[in-house]
Amino acid sequence: MIKTQKQVKTLHTLLLYIAGFCLFLEWLYPLGDISETNIGVFVLFALYCFFISYFQLHWLISIPVKGLGLLFIVHMLYFETSFLDLNWAGEVLQEVMYNMELMFSGDWYMLTNFFRSLLFLVLIWLMSYLLYYWFVRMKNIILFILLTFVYIGILDTFTVYEGAAAIVRIFIISFIALGMSSLSKEIENKRIPISVGERLKYWLLPLVFVVAIVSIIGYQAPKAEPQWPDPLPFLQGAADNIGDSGVGTGRVGYGEDDSQLGGSFVQDDTVLFEATVEEDHYWRIETKDVYTGKGWETSQDRNLLHQTGGQITLSTFEDSVETETLETQIAFTGSNRLPKVVYPYGVSSIRTEEPVDFHLDESMEGIETIRDGEDSTLEAYEINYESPSFDIEALQNNSEQDPEEVRDRYTQLPDDLPERVGDLAAEITENHETRYDKARAIERYFSANGFEYQTTDIPRPREEEDYVDQFLFETQIGYCDNFSTAMVVMLRSEGIPARWAKGFTSGERIDSNAEEQTHVNEVANSNAHSWVEVYFPEVGWVPFEPTQGFTNMADFEADVDENDYPLPEEEEPLEAPELDQEEGAEDEEETDEAEDQEEDTAASDEETGISALTGYILIGIGIVLLLILLALYIKRREIRIYFLQRKLENHFDETAFQEAYLYLLKLTGKKGFKRGSDETLREFARRVDEHLFAVEMSKLTRIYERMIYSKRLTGEKEEIIQLWKNLINQIMA
Repeated sequence: MIKTQKQVKTLHTLLLYIAGFCLFLEWLYPLGDISETNIGVFVLFALYCFFISYFQLHWLISIPVKGLGLLFIVHMLYFETSFLDLNWAGEVLQEVMYNMELMFSGDWYMLTNFFRSLLFLVLIWLMSYLLYYWFVRMKNIILFILLTFVYIGILDTFTVYEGAAAIVRIFIISFIALGMSSLSKEIENKRIPISVGERLKYWLLPLVFVVAIVSIIGYQAPKAEPQWPDPLPFLQGAADNIGDSGVGTGRVGYGEDDSQLGGSFVQDDTVLFEATVEEDHYWRIETKDVYTGKGWETSQDRNLLHQTGGQITLSTFEDSVETETLETQIAFTGSNRLPKVVYPYGVSSIRTEEPVDFHLDESMEGIETIRDGEDSTLEAYEINYESPSFDIEALQNNSEQDPEEVRDRYTQLPDDLPERVGDLAAEITENHETRYDKARAIERYFSANGFEYQTTDIPRPREEEDYVDQFLFETQIGYCDNFSTAMVVMLRSEGIPARWAKGFTSGERIDSNAEEQTHVNEVANSNAHSWVEVYFPEVGWVPFEPTQGFTNMADFEADVDENDYPLPEEEEPLEAPELDQEEGAEDEEETDEAEDQEEDTAASDEETGISALTGYILIGIGIVLLLILLALYIKRREIRIYFLQRKLENHFDETAFQEAYLYLLKLTGKKGFKRGSDETLREFARRVDEHLFAVEMSKLTRIYERMIYSKRLTGEKEEIIQLWKNLINQIMA
């Protein structure tokens, strides 16, 4: 009997610990989706640590064993030498010391990937012990379950991770773990001996069955639409200083990481700064030159040039371009700041009352502010600039002899760019000779073919998919990043130097000064924008605006209005290729519109009918299951008696008789025969027999007492079973 009790406790411990490990895995799975982490090795290490923690080895053994596993993982990830070559251990020590210095100095963002991985492995090590303590020793698991639900809910809301299946898994694991934990506590407190087989038969399997059925119904049943508004836009709008994470649904605004473009954005109308200007124009921040297939990076390292006295040496166009000298004042609102200066084309000098130095980053043409040797931000500044006006005739007559350094740097494309992107660019520009006309043809292509500007429900390219290819041939919806990147890539495929520029549009006018011919614009996060710059020899970099619904804010002049330069009249605008269809989609299209509408209506009605039928079937199944559960609950005593009788008949031993007798005592209590606190078993049995005019209870009690004292069951099997059945029938009558 003691052995059986120990087996049950061991089973509960193992199952609870497995449940804790499965819940911990739900914390690891999302890392593969929201980052570039390869979670396989971390799952393996977690399994290793949990396995060792389960056996509760002495710390003198467990710590070296886990430490050896940690070092093996680190070696496998970052070293190519043999594990037995101890030279790599010295490198590990140096890495740890270097990163510890960074931690104490507060430079957390400079920690190396090696040290981050090491810290994560140590965290897994600690969690293996903590979960054993919470789940097995304390059996206090509700807090970790709630934290897991909250963690998955936050990731599902704010990142690309889809948490629906994870929530279902957590629900199933949690309820089974809670059931095991609660029952284990009851057994330990009451010291009720029960075998492993009985626990599986009468408790674990029914619990798993009920949880599975409820989960299936809850997952498949029809669900109401959301009753509350989405809190995400409000939260992201309120979090003024949240940077661009590059994953999931982002917040509209300037961000420095453009390596992973795509995905949805939530509009944020938080005002960043107010600008007093004479003319509306782009607010430029930086450019990027390397297209990776997923986003933009820079080919050159950061190279800061000190700008003496605030005189800016940046030049994006040649001296031959006609300009007008203008001035603008910029004042940031509240605590909002930008890490770089926003400036118009032709910036010549910047003045501010703050004690900072201006530095020009040649790699991206960004202007940064340095205060006491560290990066700083400005609250207000004034800019003098030479606003350019580009001559259309000069652009059309421009030669195409590009400087070698410009051609090499700004015609770069990834080797795996799909050929159809270049084919489409060639088709768009095949009837145009000059660079300007080719650029204009690609610029107009999007508006002429129904491409849509949209910031929500924008997919990210899959791992094997190109960002531009997806936009041109699969979705044809997106925001400025999609349009501008697509135009740059198509221009480069035609050998035309082009680059990606980013900053802000002019903003919204809020005040005018008629006397000084100036007005004040409010520029918000929602005005963040990207556009295209095309290189023209002897002119410089000229802005183009392909984004649907936006107007080019650069100034162009010609002898006649630019609108007199449309595509040739005999040429119809090139039609966009049909969107790629998912595998299995219909290949044939009906030509009769009336017939199409009739078929669509019929299909819609059929789908609605099928959906409704599915809902009714699921509801019906749910009702039937509830009725079955209700019937089982009502007949629970009869069912329990049936199984106890079968056990007495098939496995007649001390354990079976003790379970049957204890249930008999419980049943008499339910029927009104309460045993007094000072009443012996024999006295209680005599009182029950007197009430029922029977002798079975006294006989069974004597047999039970002899079994308790002698540790063995005496008496005939058939007689004992018959006494038990007779007494049960009398009590249930």
